[in-house]
Amino acid sequence: MTDAPALFLGQSFEGAPERLLLNRANRHGVVAGATGTGKTVTLQIMAQGFSEAGVPVFCADVKGDLSGISQDGGLEKFAERAGKMGLTLNGRSAPVVFWDLYGQKGHPIRATISDVGPVLLARMLELNDVQEGVLTVAFHVADKEGLLLLDLEDLRALLAHVGENAQAIGREVGNVSPTSIAAIQRALLQLEQQGGRAFFGEPALRLEDMMRTALDGRGQVNVLDATRLMNSPRLYAAFLLWLLSELFEQLPEIGDPEKPRLVFFFDEAHLLFNDAPKGLLEKVEQVVRLIRSKGVGVYFVTQNPADIPDSVLAQLGNRVQHALRAYTPAEQKGLRAAAQSFRTNPAFDTAEAIQALGVGEALVSTLDEKGAPTVVARTKIRPPDSRLGPATEAERAATMAASPVRGVYDTAINRESAEEVLKARRAQADRIEAETAAAAAQAKAAEKAARSAPAPRAPATPRPRAPSNRQTPVEALTKSVLRTAGSTITRELLRGVLGSLKKR
Repeated sequence: MTDAPALFLGQSFEGAPERLLLNRANRHGVVAGATGTGKTVTLQIMAQGFSEAGVPVFCADVKGDLSGISQDGGLEKFAERAGKMGLTLNGRSAPVVFWDLYGQKGHPIRATISDVGPVLLARMLELNDVQEGVLTVAFHVADKEGLLLLDLEDLRALLAHVGENAQAIGREVGNVSPTSIAAIQRALLQLEQQGGRAFFGEPALRLEDMMRTALDGRGQVNVLDATRLMNSPRLYAAFLLWLLSELFEQLPEIGDPEKPRLVFFFDEAHLLFNDAPKGLLEKVEQVVRLIRSKGVGVYFVTQNPADIPDSVLAQLGNRVQHALRAYTPAEQKGLRAAAQSFRTNPAFDTAEAIQALGVGEALVSTLDEKGAPTVVARTKIRPPDSRLGPATEAERAATMAASPVRGVYDTAINRESAEEVLKARRAQADRIEAETAAAAAQAKAAEKAARSAPAPRAPATPRPRAPSNRQTPVEALTKSVLRTAGSTITRELLRGVLGSLKKR
């Protein structure tokens, strides 16, 4: 037995302790078993064990009973079981932060449309290959035009923009079908009705807020309330895969650390793989295979290991198998596959042991110091230190009030993004079009008025008048006076002449 730091999982039927080495915890694992056999309790004791070792943890609370990890446990109920294992229970809770995509039973978790990306978004929307291609084109256009995609309204505005400019965009990146755009818009409406609007937006989740340690050195246990989220299984699966992808992209390489940087529990893991396209499975396999070197351990929690593809299952070195029931041929096949995944113990038949396990018992095989799986052992799982069962609403509210991220994510932010930019562009285009139309109408009216107005007449040239023979009254008077004067003078002259003649 090694003295390396490890989690105490329980005691084998032969009395030996079964432990999970911390320096091998980033080699991933699986917790499987039928409903009601104790998977959630195993998840709880593993999560709190990692926390006690100073390792932050993220886990989903599917049924609501994992919230009890935030409360002190009752010692009397498990005192006898702990005593038989030589275990001393301290009965204390773990430092817990509650999260909820809808912001009802925990701090809201948000991510931007750009962060999620077209592949995972297509998974959420259940798009076919052609529609996913159109969605990828839309993201390409957003990148090229510098449009921020933060929420669903931004994506809707972008799709409308792509549809209006489909001909020009199609010449560059391929045909964009209006039918596909309409199908994506309908899928967005369905996602919004399932509560997807609450998930997309800002402030976006910062990974460092999930990777905290308390003042006493214990790792923070992040509990995602998934009781409502499970009604949207594709959103649930795509969100958890997005979170894994963010961890993979942002965390630096550290190799094999003495203990993990973060441990991630993926409950109801079969939801991730049901009807998943090949591209998505390849993405999951890549993340699981490579994120180990980032110091992150991933543990899938599901009913049967057969729910997990072989390419992913092969990466899971630490295994806890609770009881399985095999009543149908399909269940029997799954049982044999689960049994064959363990290193054989000559003391018992693994397939028979899986069916004979009681509640709180499991087959356990972990990696040793050399990285090799240990021989499978029938194990009684240890009892938890924290409460076995859900926290009350008042206890949950008190935990949230003392949260280190209180007020950081509770209020949504809506800054300028694709919707506002495209709306402004459209308004400007409409204004220019209206001004152009008004100017054209004014010019047309002026032209029409010019055509209908009478032509201007040239000024008339005065005709020269012919001399008139008619005398004016003045001329007549003048002539009369002159005639009278002339007659008088003439008479006077004649009288003078005649008078002189008479004298002679």
